[in-house]
Amino acid sequence: MKKVFLLLLVIIAPFLSRAQQPDSTTHNKVGDPAPNFTFHPEKEKTATLADYKGKIIVIDFWATWCPPCRAELPRVQKEIWEKYKDNPKFALFAFDRGEDWDKTLPFKEKNKYTFPMIPDADKKIYNLYATQYIPRTIVVDESGKIIYQSMGYDEKDFKELLTLLADKLK
Repeated sequence: MKKVFLLLLVIIAPFLSRAQQPDSTTHNKVGDPAPNFTFHPEKEKTATLADYKGKIIVIDFWATWCPPCRAELPRVQKEIWEKYKDNPKFALFAFDRGEDWDKTLPFKEKNKYTFPMIPDADKKIYNLYATQYIPRTIVVDESGKIIYQSMGYDEKDFKELLTLLADKLK
């Protein structure tokens, strides 16, 4: 039994949350300017991250096949989107890493998510921020600087994210 536990620990250890910790898979650190990018918040609409300067922006990278992402997304809907969606100082974009509209939209509709879920099929946006691991959450402040980032999903990090948003969006 002890050997099984140790084996499981070795296997899952790399996936445990590493909020705010720099690592070789993260291109930017807290305090750095957020890389600008162009994206499609809706199929026929184009925007850039710079278009949202002056807002607190939550960027979430996820995928339909990722179990920790699937655990995090209902909380993003309920505890972040539903709370702040009408706040003019807030924006949220959830990028579906490596998938296109044909996967993203059915997943969004099936789960009744109402926040912006956007495909990042070629991982161009994701690759500006990291090389691997999802879910990954980044918060950008009004001036365009990264003020929070986490990798993985756990209760402690999610509470830290909620506390930060409550402070910045009061």
